[in-house]
Amino acid sequence: MADVILVGTSSLARETLNLVRAIGTHQPIGFLDDSAERWGTLVAGLPVLGGLDAVQRAPDAALLICVTSGTTRAALAARLREQGVDDDRYAYAVHPSVEIARNCRVQTGSMVFAGVVMTSDVTIARHVVVMPNVSFGHGNRIQSFATIGAGVSIGAGARIGDEATIGMNASVRDRARIGRRSTLVMGSVLLRDLPPGETWMGMPAVPVFAEGPAAERSTAEKASAEKADPEKGSTEKASTERANTVRPTFVNLEHDHV
Repeated sequence: MADVILVGTSSLARETLNLVRAIGTHQPIGFLDDSAERWGTLVAGLPVLGGLDAVQRAPDAALLICVTSGTTRAALAARLREQGVDDDRYAYAVHPSVEIARNCRVQTGSMVFAGVVMTSDVTIARHVVVMPNVSFGHGNRIQSFATIGAGVSIGAGARIGDEATIGMNASVRDRARIGRRSTLVMGSVLLRDLPPGETWMGMPAVPVFAEGPAAERSTAEKASAEKADPEKGSTEKASTERANTVRPTFVNLEHDHV
């Protein structure tokens, strides 16, 4: 049985520990964490071996990056790459209960938890986290470092971008696109494409937050819509203002210990 080291000590890392044990192909030997005060302590009965440089002391052990934020996972993978860790070093973990068709694919570094259904021709790229009871429609493409919350339903042909996040129990319409580093808030229903770098919520989902070029584009689009149809523009503005009142409860995913 091959050894595996879990990168991170967050709640996701402890959940991943149970996932790896349920699969039974790898033996977890410990965690990595940048916080020196955690080194030498125990998490779920296993030692925190040190920071990222500790991978050099166990060159034959596989790795899984276990932090919630896809952007943070990408940053950690880049740091590990600087230490000579390539894609072949990473394991992938798919719970035995997952229903996965023959023409589906899960790439290295990804974790798929219990109760997930992958119907047909689904591709999950590198370092994706799929929490329990997610339903994928045929032809879904989930790009690297995406995070899919528990109970999410994704319609056929939908595409999820790199480092995107879908909150638990959200729904994505067939063939919809979610852009890179975008967030669909838990419980939301996405009926149209979600551009890169934006946060949407609601039923149906509407924009509530954007950064950089995405913010400039969103502002221009709203102004154009209000000019073309003032009544519709006022309605969408009111929906966005209501959504913004709860924004702080869902956008902070950077609490992981890494």
